[in-house]
Amino acid sequence: MTNFPDGFLWGAATAGHQIEGNNVNSDWWAREQQMPGMEPSGDACDSYHRYREDIELLADAGLTSYRFSLEWSRIEPLPGRFSRAELAHYRRVIEACLDRGVTPVVTLQHFTTPQWFAAAGGWTAPDASERFQSFTTEATTILDGVEWVATMNEPNMQAAIMTAMRRMQQAGDGQWQSPTVESDGTGDADRKKNTHSEFLTYADPEIGRSFVEIHHAAREIVRARTGAKVGWTIAAGALTAAPGGEKKLEEIRYGKEDIYWEGARGDDFVGVQAYSSQEVDANGLVPHPQNPDNTLVGTSYRPDALAMAVRHAWDVSHGVPIVVTENGIATADDAQRIRYTDEALRGLHAAMADGIDVRGYLHWSLLDNYEWGHWGPTFGLIAVDRETFVRTPKPSLGWLGEVAGRNGLPE
Repeated sequence: MTNFPDGFLWGAATAGHQIEGNNVNSDWWAREQQMPGMEPSGDACDSYHRYREDIELLADAGLTSYRFSLEWSRIEPLPGRFSRAELAHYRRVIEACLDRGVTPVVTLQHFTTPQWFAAAGGWTAPDASERFQSFTTEATTILDGVEWVATMNEPNMQAAIMTAMRRMQQAGDGQWQSPTVESDGTGDADRKKNTHSEFLTYADPEIGRSFVEIHHAAREIVRARTGAKVGWTIAAGALTAAPGGEKKLEEIRYGKEDIYWEGARGDDFVGVQAYSSQEVDANGLVPHPQNPDNTLVGTSYRPDALAMAVRHAWDVSHGVPIVVTENGIATADDAQRIRYTDEALRGLHAAMADGIDVRGYLHWSLLDNYEWGHWGPTFGLIAVDRETFVRTPKPSLGWLGEVAGRNGLPE
């Protein structure tokens, strides 16, 4: 048996906008209505009303942790006006976890912001940090009993999106591609002209440094007002250098990742989120080769990416404890999902055997959900009928639950 440490978190992750439905006050809801090529989130998985069922399915399978997010735009629909009803709603989600012995991992901001915040300049506005600190202060009032809090999800991807939107506007191109989709899902990974994935190659380092400051300010509020461990989660590309691409790799990785791993120094943990690996040559990111086992988002089947990302995060953060807050695969073949996860976990265990402090593994995602402009990619351990919202657990959910029950993988 390949054993994991006692107390290791085994769970799955979601994000509010992707599962709750009708998040009408958020900037992403507005974007869905305005950007050509985006499918609407609509009712999503209706988890706003069905959260208890989702937590029950997770717990019944044997998983011990659930990562979910608070929707800022619901809690603060207008500047400075906080909804007590929405805060109470998210408190009920927390209590539903605690009632089943499930450890909640709460993310304060997962990609979305209120429309009023975005209209006022978003994260680049002069008072952005003050606004987020105000929201964070309110959010802490419902976090009693919560042990793990992430201030922000993938600020590096948010910075890349902000950089991309600026460049798209400058280029006069309004076409949108989801940040989770490399291509159109058919394996045509070379289709790069006028797609969002091309623009998402870079993230403005100045935006990154601003995010670090905002994160640190929110971190101190969480520490002062709760007993939770606090950090943030980073999108890890597990990038490698093709011959002649070493300098370009350093340039891309610094803006897209390393500023944020450095910003995690002093945190209680850092969330690593990894799915695939990609090469960088002298010109930039190399398109994913077309292979039969490519995922539904066009990326290569690379379960080794998780261990690569964990090792890099550990090195650059100077040894901040790690929680794998997202890892998974977009596939319609659940046997492939199990195979991918098994290989990823074995690589993770090998990294831990080398002395890297990893506290848990949270699979992305619990449900087949809305993937930021697209419904096609399926990452979930549970299928969801979009008409009836009936949940159907996949074999992968039971498999991961058995891993959690054993706290290990068979040799």
